[in-house]
Amino acid sequence: MPVKHAIWKVESPPRRLSEVSLETEQVLEDMIVSDPRILSEEWMLIGRQEETGHGGRIDLLGIAPDGTLVLIELKRSRTPREVVAQALDYAGWIEGLSAERIAEIFSRFSKGKSLRTELNKRFGEEIDDDSLNQNHQIVIVASSLDDSTERIVRYLNDREIPINVLFFQVFTHGTEQLLSRAWLIDPTETQLHAASGSRVANEPWNGEFYVSFGHGRSRNWEEARRFDFISAGGGSWYSKTLKLLNSGDRIWVNIPRKGYVGVGKVRGPCSRANEFTLTVDGKELPALSVLKDGDYHRIESADPDQAEYFVPVSWIETVPLADAYSESGLFGNQNSVCKPTAPKWRHTIERLKELFPKWSDNLPKNTNETEDTDEAEAPPRVVDKLEQNVAAVHEKLASDLRAKDPKAQEMFRFLGKDINIARKIQGLPPIREDGTFDDI
Repeated sequence: MPVKHAIWKVESPPRRLSEVSLETEQVLEDMIVSDPRILSEEWMLIGRQEETGHGGRIDLLGIAPDGTLVLIELKRSRTPREVVAQALDYAGWIEGLSAERIAEIFSRFSKGKSLRTELNKRFGEEIDDDSLNQNHQIVIVASSLDDSTERIVRYLNDREIPINVLFFQVFTHGTEQLLSRAWLIDPTETQLHAASGSRVANEPWNGEFYVSFGHGRSRNWEEARRFDFISAGGGSWYSKTLKLLNSGDRIWVNIPRKGYVGVGKVRGPCSRANEFTLTVDGKELPALSVLKDGDYHRIESADPDQAEYFVPVSWIETVPLADAYSESGLFGNQNSVCKPTAPKWRHTIERLKELFPKWSDNLPKNTNETEDTDEAEAPPRVVDKLEQNVAAVHEKLASDLRAKDPKAQEMFRFLGKDINIARKIQGLPPIREDGTFDDI
């Protein structure tokens, strides 16, 4: 159902504020450019009204701390069908952007500034060219969407196409106007879908978690080894993914620009810094009173978005920072936790098990090792990432239509015309509503 919310003034009796509309959505776009935190605390805008070369023009282009590009499309006067179809079309253009082209786009947007320099200022570390645009996500900005469009967006996101909707509403308070927002889907979900894949065909996730540990002023690896934890903070983009971890999950820890430093098992749930304790000489003590070699965002410990979060770990094998393992071809990502499905992750795990030979020590019985079981592989997803072969995606959609999947049927009614236009260009037979194919 459509996402709607309301605001009340705190008084007796409480008074509900009236909802109004912005004069134009151009006003909203100008506000976002002026203060991108309206969209996200963690994104940086790098482009606006950029020509795609195919007769289109994107509204806004952003970038996340891991180099993921974020396509932002305002609904404006377009129908829901048009805005979703156009966003998917633009995503295909974004996929092909090289690091050099992205730098050119930012130079135009920022009037000559260096992308590398500004990314370093914004995120506190460099993003190398290889990390730029490895993945992307789509955000549609609207005051409202119809039920059908929302179901289509959920359908795509459930099949790990990273797409989301950010709803804005405007309320009056005297002579002032107040802006509020709400996400259709938890943005952590789309962040993870974007982070877990790659430009090439993905594989079923192998059950092994990747962890990026940001050693430096904010946290210290030697303390993490000594006191058995991992942590992340300084923004919800960094900390929320820690909540993916459950007791018994195996993690492989990488320190960006240094290398892999350990493997361990999760012992418990994620906790905020001011609630997390450590055992020292048999006593339970507040973590922030024990840890001295990092600041762990102490000042923001009461802020749920900016605070540091901790996950207790039983280390199986670790090495000091000076002995971190790094070599070409290993998986890397700035997300604090992710479930990679890129082929590079399988290679990385195989290599790490050679580098950390004790990885299997003290594993509980019946642990699910993907390489040693006869379990069937996970079933293929209905729709794979946008970067994969379009024909294969359409085959899966047709299969769902033949199975009379209601979500697939609704998606086809919504986007079927555009899908068949694309198939015609590729020389492929059109798909009928029942999932069968016409002759060319």
